[in-house]
Amino acid sequence: MPLTRGRIGGYDSERLAFGFTMMNGDQEIECQISDAAMDELAGTRGTPSMARQAQFIALRDTIERIASDIFDSSPIVKGTTIRIFTKHIPKQQS
Repeated sequence: MPLTRGRIGGYDSERLAFGFTMMNGDQEIECQISDAAMDELAGTRGTPSMARQAQFIALRDTIERIASDIFDSSPIVKGTTIRIFTKHIPKQQS
């Protein structure tokens, strides 16, 4: 079952990742995408942290589809965060 859009969380400078949530029915699922994965999707490198939210918004549909696919393809333990890394980015996006 595909996840649906949740809320935008914001940038985590310790993890170098952007946080957001997805919804599985009424259950909120925490998600993160790494800086490298977002840059891979955008076809850029070294995006400043202050520009990450705008980058996330521009790529949101694709990022959320990837998060939903990860959720559907593997057993998720309640409370686990879905993390998107460059290995999750389809090669045609590179």
